[in-house]
Amino acid sequence: MADVISRLEQALERTETRRVAGRIRSISGLMVRAEMPLVRMGELCELREPGTGLIGLAEVVGIESDNVLLSLHGDTVGLSLRTEVIPTGRPPSVAVGDFMIGAIIDAHGRVIRKPFQQQPDQSSRLQPLNGAPVDPLSRRSISRPFETGVTAIDAMLTCGEGQRVGIFGPPGAGKSTLISRILEAGAWDVAVCALIGERGREVAEFVEHNLPDDKPSRMVLVAATSDRPALERYKAVLTATSIAEYFRDRGKRVLLVIDSMTRVARALREVGLAAGEPPVRRGFPPSVFAALPQIFERTGNAATGSITSFYTVLVEGNDTDDPIAEETRSLLDGHIILSERIARSGRYPAIDVLQSKSRTMGAVVSKDHANAANKVRSLMSTYIDVELLIRVGEYKAGNDPEVDEAVQKRDAINALLYDGKGQNRSFDETVRALQELV
Repeated sequence: MADVISRLEQALERTETRRVAGRIRSISGLMVRAEMPLVRMGELCELREPGTGLIGLAEVVGIESDNVLLSLHGDTVGLSLRTEVIPTGRPPSVAVGDFMIGAIIDAHGRVIRKPFQQQPDQSSRLQPLNGAPVDPLSRRSISRPFETGVTAIDAMLTCGEGQRVGIFGPPGAGKSTLISRILEAGAWDVAVCALIGERGREVAEFVEHNLPDDKPSRMVLVAATSDRPALERYKAVLTATSIAEYFRDRGKRVLLVIDSMTRVARALREVGLAAGEPPVRRGFPPSVFAALPQIFERTGNAATGSITSFYTVLVEGNDTDDPIAEETRSLLDGHIILSERIARSGRYPAIDVLQSKSRTMGAVVSKDHANAANKVRSLMSTYIDVELLIRVGEYKAGNDPEVDEAVQKRDAINALLYDGKGQNRSFDETVRALQELV
């Protein structure tokens, strides 16, 4: 038996090996069709030109017999029907580690810029981009408030550590400004912020104007601008989430900010339609609605550490007609609605408190805090009910004590909740101010 094994080993040493490679059959847009057996969905493939070497990377997004559909991670420059498609045998992953702290990286985890003077740590590990969601039975319940520094949120829409919150609003309503205030509060150990589908100018402006001066050394910024391929824009949210998972697994309190999920969904739509999926809702294919919960469920509390996440969603017109806004609201633990009407009146942050909701507020605030918030909400609703009468001069004081109180306290409520871009209050200061108001 030993002699047989020895001869087999010698035969293997003499055997010439060659990698399995396919050939491109057609190129359409950023989609490549190749003839290639033995690949799996989601597998990463190298594109090599004989004689010149590696051109780029592509990911398997469709399989039909020996025909494979690949979505490019770059552009099509340099590709030809002679290009070899070589499977790597691994799914997309990103190298993560402490060296990322203070860096601006792309969707592939490559450092674009490290402007924050943080020394890199060469220790790193590969983290899969398509990570598994946290086991529901091992999730810690949300029991501690997450301080945002924004009075309207901390007082009326208190978020919990590990909560997933959507920030919905039309263009120009102040989504980026609200994000910068949440980052400025600094109630986190590490923050991961992904700017997806933004103009290049906006990324530079965000770094220069929106990042808090004393926080960049604890942050990672992932950028995939609007000119990048659709698959790369989608991968940016997966890369940011994978980085957040790495730090959560090390026991850190992580803040994850994705701006914006609307552009992520549009990138997924491009990939899905190019792969031949049928459009089902407002032009979005089924894979978009399957991907959203897979993204959201990866965040939250784990056995050690937490990821508190905020996702911005662009809303144009009635959000009930927007399938992405509607689907996102149903999947997250809370929604903050930014109102164009409030923004036009010059009140910022333009949060529509009555339309917004935090589903975990009851679990993280005291009874007195909850009662005070409910009282203010009731007064705001009462004022809206009689606002027309007040404007036409038909309101007479003394007929209804509740209406009288709503009218008397309206300015004080607005001053508390719509504090412009002023200094952030601590959570305890916010609660005291709310209770004093009522």
